[in-house]
Amino acid sequence: MSYLDNGSIRIGVNLDLGGAITYLSESKGQLNLINSHDWGRQIQMSHYSGPVPFAPNGKQPSQVWAGLGWNPIQSGDCYGNKSKVIDHRNDGKTLYVKCIPMQWPLNNEPGECTFECWITLDGKTARVRSRLNNARTDETQYSGRDQELPAIYTNGPWYRLMTYTGERPFTGEAPTTIPAKFPWSGWLATENWAALVNTEDRGLGLWEPGTFSFIGGFAGKPGAGGPKDAPTGYIAPLHTEILDYNIESEYNYVLIPGSLEEIRRYVYDHSPKPSRPSYRFEKDRQHWHYVNAIDTGWPIRGELRVLLEGNDPQLIGPSGFWLAEDSPKTDTREGGDPNVVTPPAERPKGGDFGPSRLYIEAAYHTDETQGQVFWKRHDDPVFSEAKSMKFDLVPDGNFHTYAVDLGSSPEYRGAITGLRFDPVAVGKAGDFIRVKSISFLKPRE
Repeated sequence: MSYLDNGSIRIGVNLDLGGAITYLSESKGQLNLINSHDWGRQIQMSHYSGPVPFAPNGKQPSQVWAGLGWNPIQSGDCYGNKSKVIDHRNDGKTLYVKCIPMQWPLNNEPGECTFECWITLDGKTARVRSRLNNARTDETQYSGRDQELPAIYTNGPWYRLMTYTGERPFTGEAPTTIPAKFPWSGWLATENWAALVNTEDRGLGLWEPGTFSFIGGFAGKPGAGGPKDAPTGYIAPLHTEILDYNIESEYNYVLIPGSLEEIRRYVYDHSPKPSRPSYRFEKDRQHWHYVNAIDTGWPIRGELRVLLEGNDPQLIGPSGFWLAEDSPKTDTREGGDPNVVTPPAERPKGGDFGPSRLYIEAAYHTDETQGQVFWKRHDDPVFSEAKSMKFDLVPDGNFHTYAVDLGSSPEYRGAITGLRFDPVAVGKAGDFIRVKSISFLKPRE
């Protein structure tokens, strides 16, 4: 074990289990919150990709877990083989570990990747930065999969799963109780946190800024059990990510042991002001993924280059939360903004363009002449034709900024929870699009 302790909290990683976090408590309490019944528990990194099933060199996965596909995890595999730590440093302020993870569904199959974690303590919290470094020999670009960022398992006493899922985040409304069940529940955490607490409302909170999709629950008999016992609570924040064969992918989260009130107060005190999203594809995909499309792979250098060769190619944005009514009105007149291509049918007669203008900075290499934007709402969380808007495009291979006035639709209202961009209705061989940004902020000149 390797520990950090600042007198407020104590955290420990197991160097025999890939450096996964197996101990967390308030310093004076010395009551470990973390479950280690098997190597699939702990607080640990866990990633997913194709193929499904994953059978390298003919080695077959466990039938129970074959549906997971490519799934390296930090602790070890389902057969009891442990991941190997290859670097570790602890100067009393920062704890660093690097490991070669094991493929969970396979018997003694190391992942073609490494995991790294940096842990620091800040008051009564632990801040964790995690990085996946892929080096796969299979260079196929597989579809995006939900990633556990991270997977967190607590012991039996901490079974009450709390969060906030309402439309008035950061206003102090009552928290939401999620059913403590297995299979796990999924929800939109509009304040980006969740917690597993006991009957006295004390336990472990997790805050991941900018992450809204969560899953969690409880397996076994709630109320009792220690680190080696089967009953366990579970939380995982999720992003759907494409994990290229050579990708470097990072995420950050904060662990907050304490009372439910303390957990939520910390989130309120440290959360940035909610805002409308601005996705600029300068160094990464900004958590976007594709349906019926692929891009040209990692690394990302200033733009996405997406091949539109399938039927109904789609770019799907991450889950989010913003109010349609918060979007400021803008003033764009005919001929007054040569850098913005405004759909002709939506060009304003006067100066007021509308409350929610989405900018798409893209270059089309296709014969199609229309694109489409979809959105989801908190009260209607699916993409649909009713919640969409088409716009005219210029397929000349040059970059244009398309301004799509979502606010002109009566369906663009209330709390918005995600975007989808269909560059064209039908793709064909050789078609592609280059996208620099999708944003409610006008692109930089």
